[in-house]
Amino acid sequence: MSKFYITTAIPYVNAAPHIGFALELVQADVVARHHRQIGEKVFFLTGADENSLKNVQAAEKEGLEIQELVDKNTKKFIDLAEVLNISNDYFIRTTSRKHFSGAQKLWLATKVKDIYKKKYTGLYCVGCEQFYAEKELIDGRCPEHRSVPEVVSEENYFFKLSNYQKILEKLIESGKYQIIPASRKNEVLSFIKMGLADFSISRSQARAKNWGVPVPGDSSQVMYVWYDALANYLTALDYDKNSKNFKKFWPADVHIIGKGIIRFHAVYWPAMLLSAGLPLPKKLFVHGYINLGGAKMSKSLGNIVDPFVLAEKYGAEVVRYYLLRYIHSTQDSDFSDEKLREAYNADLANGLGNLVSRVAGLIEQNETKLSPPSPLRLRRGKQDKNFNKLIDNFLFDQALKYIWDNISSLDGLITKTKPWALAKAGKTKELTKVLNQAVIGIFQISQLLKPFLPKTAEKIEAIFKAKKIKKGEPLFPRIH
Repeated sequence: MSKFYITTAIPYVNAAPHIGFALELVQADVVARHHRQIGEKVFFLTGADENSLKNVQAAEKEGLEIQELVDKNTKKFIDLAEVLNISNDYFIRTTSRKHFSGAQKLWLATKVKDIYKKKYTGLYCVGCEQFYAEKELIDGRCPEHRSVPEVVSEENYFFKLSNYQKILEKLIESGKYQIIPASRKNEVLSFIKMGLADFSISRSQARAKNWGVPVPGDSSQVMYVWYDALANYLTALDYDKNSKNFKKFWPADVHIIGKGIIRFHAVYWPAMLLSAGLPLPKKLFVHGYINLGGAKMSKSLGNIVDPFVLAEKYGAEVVRYYLLRYIHSTQDSDFSDEKLREAYNADLANGLGNLVSRVAGLIEQNETKLSPPSPLRLRRGKQDKNFNKLIDNFLFDQALKYIWDNISSLDGLITKTKPWALAKAGKTKELTKVLNQAVIGIFQISQLLKPFLPKTAEKIEAIFKAKKIKKGEPLFPRIH
């Protein structure tokens, strides 16, 4: 059985999750469920970055112990995965013992010539947990958080990123390390070609408030949060023990991340792996941001949409559908509650829900005896391959459009064949044939829907597998 290893990024837990991370979770979930559906052994990882200075500062602000804050907020990320019916196989916490030992193992595996210690002064954005060159700032502010960076002076360890400039350029240009979409690949190559500067990979215990993974052999330093955070993709597989899971699943088939952390994943991470003599991930898929009224959504800025509130109001399947169909998979998109309601009524209530009710109602009304279709009759051949390609290319909106085109076609077939007229004319044989065809079509739709709306697909199959098919309650009652 072939394997497939997929990861999301691990967000800081300085605050509760917002809809932007919900997008990343459902995108990764679709890919993971799809690969299970085609018979692969999947390991799907998500988690929480608990060692950030942002978390330390958030704990101070709330008057909590750091561990208390990360425990409280990490639980919210675990709960979000549960609420959205995310099928992750593991949730990594970077305060765990196995993460500490795995991150330290990665440090020790790094070539000695690639790590050195020096004193320096730099401009540091705590929001990004990143140093910026002055030329990268916009009006003296961080381009991501619009905050003025702190001037930091201290002695830390550095990674010799400059040693990997040529090889990174070659790996990314050739597609051996594939970055999707192409616009992000070009952005990364442009950054590399400007010349790579070595980056700091540790912080003083004093500045980190004694919070983080200790640097092996130097108790005065903890690892820079991004060095230890990136290691989570290894440590979740028990890299520290060189486990069966690690041997089976590494390298990752795809990392799914937001555009704000592309530099760490497209440049720092592969260089760290090359230095440690480890294989590189195969793909990096980069999604855009969800905006609110044209402005970037941010926990720091406080302009967020709460995914828990949305799921409570509309249902998790509706939230999943909207994020996958109406938020562009790679470009920034605006979120609107009004648009979500429109999509619900037009696509889910009037589209899919109405089709299921219509067919089930005709079967119940005419007491038509049907047999659930065999797996052979559900094969779609070439159509399946085209659909699979859409998911493989992370074109979630197009994949859903493909499904809804099938829904429209099936609706059209029923309108054209008029089964109610066949029943009235006593043409039982023709009626049974039409309704059988409709049920096969609905089962085919449910198969395609499974990675996107798993609970809805289950409900549809339960309706048409029942001994006595009944119209029942609508899948998606209209909202006003």
